[in-house]
Amino acid sequence: MKMSRHSYLRVLILCIIAFIGSTEAQLQQNFYAKSCPNAEKLIQNFVYEHIHNAPSLAATLIRMHFHDCFVRGCDASVLLNSTSNQAEKDAPPNLTLRGFDFIDRIKSLVEAECPGVVSCADIIALAARDSIVAIGGPNWNVPTGRRDGSISLLAEARSNIPAPTSNLTTLQTLFGNQGLDNNDLVLLSGAHTIGVSICSSFSNRLYNFTGVVGTQDPSLDSEYAANLKRFKCKNISDTNSIVEMDPGSRNTFDLGYYSLVLKRRGLFQSDAALITSPVTKSVVTRVLQGSLENFFAEFAKSMEKMGRINVKTGTQGEIRKQCALVNS
Repeated sequence: MKMSRHSYLRVLILCIIAFIGSTEAQLQQNFYAKSCPNAEKLIQNFVYEHIHNAPSLAATLIRMHFHDCFVRGCDASVLLNSTSNQAEKDAPPNLTLRGFDFIDRIKSLVEAECPGVVSCADIIALAARDSIVAIGGPNWNVPTGRRDGSISLLAEARSNIPAPTSNLTTLQTLFGNQGLDNNDLVLLSGAHTIGVSICSSFSNRLYNFTGVVGTQDPSLDSEYAANLKRFKCKNISDTNSIVEMDPGSRNTFDLGYYSLVLKRRGLFQSDAALITSPVTKSVVTRVLQGSLENFFAEFAKSMEKMGRINVKTGTQGEIRKQCALVNS
């Protein structure tokens, strides 16, 4: 049956409208150029002004971005408070997250400039990038236009965020679920070159590895384990003492982490897991043998890829007035 000229034009117009809608709903550089032209500069200035007083926030903010994107995509669901149900924020992987007040302060500044325009999800993504740049780490593109989600569930955070005790199969599954490959897994793990951990995140490797008190993870370098027991995590009940992820350069974004992993001195089981397969171990070796500049470039690509996970754009989601609360 032939289509009339009128019907053909109507279908063509609908297709054009659909195409325009789909292209407008994508993340893009300088998304707020017209709606809030000073937004990105406000965020950057605030980060640069405060990060040098608390450089550990860089590790905190990039971890927050990671934890946010792995649950329902990069939609700031990690910032929501628990209400009638328990939110991601109260899940075990997020109990040690910090920086919520820092994000709230940025949100207040941006809201004063452009009410109801800039999403909390974009603020997390931009603040994470800016904080890493501020401590001399890699820079990466942060296309914007994310919108905020309204659902946050503790159970989803528990099941989707990789634990420090994860083996390689679990890591590959959880990263694969987000569209990230082995290369991304190794590169994003490189963020462990900064920041700290509390003993409870890895003490089972020192004192209770097989479920029997006194057993130690054989994949952990014995000298390193002995030093951790003697000077840092002195007994199995120590849950609060702090240990540097990359001893001696916790605020320096460098290749030290990969060197430690190859020496079997990665703090977490998830770090040690990277050298349990020839595939991921070859990536670790390649990164370490390359230049810092190359690592920065590769890390940047994986970060931008992560920042696009299941984003809400266009008419999806909302622009929260307060990052911890959905709009009423």
